[in-house]
Amino acid sequence: MLSRLTVLGLVALSALPVRAADADWPAFGRDATNRNFSALGLIDRGNVARLRPAWLFQTGVTGYFQAQPVMVESTLYVSTTGNNVAALDARTGRALWTYTHRARTEKIFGPPSNRGVAVAGGLVYQATMDGRVIALDAKTGALVWDHEAVRPEEGETETASGLAETLGGKPVQGSSRLGFKMPPLVAEGLVIVGVTGAGYGLHVEDAQGGLDGGAVVGIEGGYGRRGWLAAYDAKTGAERWRWYVTKEDGWEGDFVAKTADGEPLHRDVAAERSAAPAHREAWRVGGGSLWMTPAHDPELGLIYLGTGNPAPQNFGLSRPGDNLYTMSLVALDIRTGKLRWHYQQVPHEQWGYDVASPPVLLDWRAPDGRTVKAVASASKTGWVYVHDRATGALLQRSEPLIAQKNLYQPPSPEGTVVSPGPLGAVSWPPTAYDPNTGRAYIQVRHGAATYTVKTVPGGPGRPEIRYTETSEARGEPSFSTLSAVDLAGSGRILWSVRAGSRLSGGTLATAGGLVFSGEEDGHLDAHDAETGKILWRFQCGAGISGPAVTYALDGRQYVAVAAGGASFTKGSGFGTGDALLVFALPE
Repeated sequence: MLSRLTVLGLVALSALPVRAADADWPAFGRDATNRNFSALGLIDRGNVARLRPAWLFQTGVTGYFQAQPVMVESTLYVSTTGNNVAALDARTGRALWTYTHRARTEKIFGPPSNRGVAVAGGLVYQATMDGRVIALDAKTGALVWDHEAVRPEEGETETASGLAETLGGKPVQGSSRLGFKMPPLVAEGLVIVGVTGAGYGLHVEDAQGGLDGGAVVGIEGGYGRRGWLAAYDAKTGAERWRWYVTKEDGWEGDFVAKTADGEPLHRDVAAERSAAPAHREAWRVGGGSLWMTPAHDPELGLIYLGTGNPAPQNFGLSRPGDNLYTMSLVALDIRTGKLRWHYQQVPHEQWGYDVASPPVLLDWRAPDGRTVKAVASASKTGWVYVHDRATGALLQRSEPLIAQKNLYQPPSPEGTVVSPGPLGAVSWPPTAYDPNTGRAYIQVRHGAATYTVKTVPGGPGRPEIRYTETSEARGEPSFSTLSAVDLAGSGRILWSVRAGSRLSGGTLATAGGLVFSGEEDGHLDAHDAETGKILWRFQCGAGISGPAVTYALDGRQYVAVAAGGASFTKGSGFGTGDALLVFALPE
């Protein structure tokens, strides 16, 4: 149940005018471009050092608080871990109503985190961890409709229990469970959302907690699920269309030797082709989670989204081929869900390089001076890709955001060290883009992983088992940077600032020349957008794992962020929390 708020203090009103169009934060990413940019500039480089807490709201639900709030018509809407929702007076934090979610199953994928709601047409929409899409009355919080899109446990196998003994007693989680984490996109009378959890298959937890709480292990065999994105009627919740990530006919693709941008994949194509006849149905459990909210271009009638890894993760011989359309940036017709184009960043992926960060719409300057409507995708591989929004043609690849090592070298029995590992360079946290300067501000994780192929001998009535274990690479550097990249034309890294702890949650840029970025140790930092210098920071009491927002009321600008930690805070010395903190300038 959501608890009462705590008011820390009030701040004075500013006399500076604010355009009504700039005052709200009406959707995830602020609008359907996913830019996470605000034209507000009441808080700027010159006064941000005076920023102070205005109020906070404690949800009463501790942990994994990753949501980005939404502010519409003086009301702030926020969802918590466990899919509870609160509507708050955006001036004071007073609770207007609360909704307590009652999950229909405890069998969910991963921690019970939720990354935000959508508000449109007098309704608040949320996609839940237990596979439901719901609509609440924005004024009262009353449930308007509740559509069960998927049961998380559907399609699970019983193989996990039998494998635990085989794999040395290590806990084995069963086939992937489907659920929702992304904030929905509401557009053209549709509520659009995609499932996570499709691309894991069976996985094992190691004794040390492993990467992000568990060593992800790809076990040979068809243990995954088929990822999908669906559109629901905004008034009734009825499903209007569904697009599946894995291609039913021809998901093997062309067995390419290089990525589309020319990087060698080091594949054993002969072995894959030989294995293909025995795995013609692999697409049925082929993975492809959808982690974050699509961008939308209403003029083209297209939405843009990134897709996740194929299943089983990190083990490719039981899914021969390119595994279309996993690991891709895709464009779909918003009215029908039909695929218009795709760009596969990593065919036959084996390293956990989901295309997870939300795509960003921007204008790109061609060398001949033309302006091209473009879409950018910041990737786990360490580059930012910029594409023609209409055709998918690659316009630009940025400079590498990290030091890449053994990129696309396959897992091996000896253990292959590869940088980046599965947590970076750019995971699901959103990128901020300033359309006035053409700069993107990106949280980048630097680190490597060791990918080791292991074999467990068979026995009486028990076949041999092969799997790939992923663990943090020892002796390799591990840190985070906030980086500014020119996406308007050159793709150059303009500056990069190393953080004191791991960065998470994403970035917010403002017309005040500021970039807000959260750290896992609880600090919310305000950087100078020109230089990266930290101008202000505040210890929020728990790890920042959701993106900040800014809004204005009565001439006063606020900055709001959730502080609740994240799954990776386990064992790090940094705790979890339950607070939504809101800041403003004092009088």
